[in-house]
Amino acid sequence: QVRLVESGGGLVQAGDSLRLSCAASGGIFTTYTMGWFRQAPGKEREFATAIDRTGSSTYYADSVKGRFTISRDNAKNTVYLQMNSLKPEDTAVYYCAARWGALPTTPERSNFGSWGQGTQVTVSS
Repeated sequence: QVRLVESGGGLVQAGDSLRLSCAASGGIFTTYTMGWFRQAPGKEREFATAIDRTGSSTYYADSVKGRFTISRDNAKNTVYLQMNSLKPEDTAVYYCAARWGALPTTPERSNFGSWGQGTQVTVSS
């Protein structure tokens, strides 16, 4: 099973940008669809974005569309989340996730079987 380690979280102000990274090991990275989820205090973990195995197709939740960009570097076994125009409501623990196989039509939490430990993103107003 692939192991995932996130990094890059922190405390920023509204309007700032932040880039998260997720390094994968223990599996063949190119066989995994990758995703980012987030969980705010007292709320369910929610889907943010996902990218297919080659990096050619992506999917975004409406809440992040136009502000967040997911990408991957298969040579480095790493997936990234570029977050721009951050808002206080983006405050959450961000989790990297992996799904063996293709990008689902409508990605959701149950599609992903491997998870990182999470990284905290806090956006102050």
